Amino acid sequence: MRDPAPSLPVPRRLAPRRLAILLPAWAWLALFVAAPALVLLGIALGHYDTGVPPFQPPFGPGGAWQGTFANFVAIATDPFYRDSFLRSLLVAFVTASLCLLIGYPMALAIARAPEARRTPLLLAVLLPFWTGFLIRVGAWIGLLRDEGWLNGVLRVLGVIEAPLPLLYTSLAMYVGMVHAYLPFAVLPLYATLARRDPALEEAAADLGARPAVVFLTVTLPLSAPGVAAAFLLVFIPAAGEFVIPDLLGPPEAQLVGRVLWGEFFQNRDWPLAAALAVVLLVVLILPIRLFQRLEAEQR
Repeated sequence: MRDPAPSLPVPRRLAPRRLAILLPAWAWLALFVAAPALVLLGIALGHYDTGVPPFQPPFGPGGAWQGTFANFVAIATDPFYRDSFLRSLLVAFVTASLCLLIGYPMALAIARAPEARRTPLLLAVLLPFWTGFLIRVGAWIGLLRDEGWLNGVLRVLGVIEAPLPLLYTSLAMYVGMVHAYLPFAVLPLYATLARRDPALEEAAADLGARPAVVFLTVTLPLSAPGVAAAFLLVFIPAAGEFVIPDLLGPPEAQLVGRVLWGEFFQNRDWPLAAALAVVLLVVLILPIRLFQRLEAEQR
């Protein structure tokens, strides 16, 4: 056997071209991702102050260290902050799970639809994005309040006599969260299901497998990367959600987004608020890396 042909070396003149292509992306990430993160970390390591801005930087004149890790210690030891993180992760997990349960049948139906109908169906999924986010949340307030449409319809039908307390409950919060993040689950699921080979499902059916067995043994395993990507794509932003729990959720639902907002705007404790943001970013690094890896494997 002849030895395989040696690989040709990459010309050195391509290195400057590659650098010229990547340099704008690196500069963008450094300016709008790395630099704000470093500023946030610097504020988190500072001391609270009553001046403007309301903190002292961690490094004084001459670069002398005058910072503190007390804000991170407070987050780790104070049950109020620990519970806010745990509650946020729980809400994000439930939201992502509900989005998967609702979004998977929708994505599968779109993927199995005729080619001419797929685009209109995808547009219907994306239709809520054509309306402002706050307007959609306000619509849910109008639907779920005591004098809202839902209670009004139930009264007319004779189902209830007194209005149901729907607004400012955990149910209202999850309804708003699922409504807001459902398209983030449907799109990656559809992208995975649309690339599946229908012949595999047909072969399983020809061998006598029932539709439920075909789904559990063929369709679902083939779509596992899309399921994981959809879950993470909903979980990551839902963990730091502030607007929906604040406008629809119960008062006791002190998620980390609401706690961070209160520390920053009400208490004006910028170092503690920055420490909360840094810890939230660190907690979400692992799901973000998993999502990037899944996305790379799908490509």
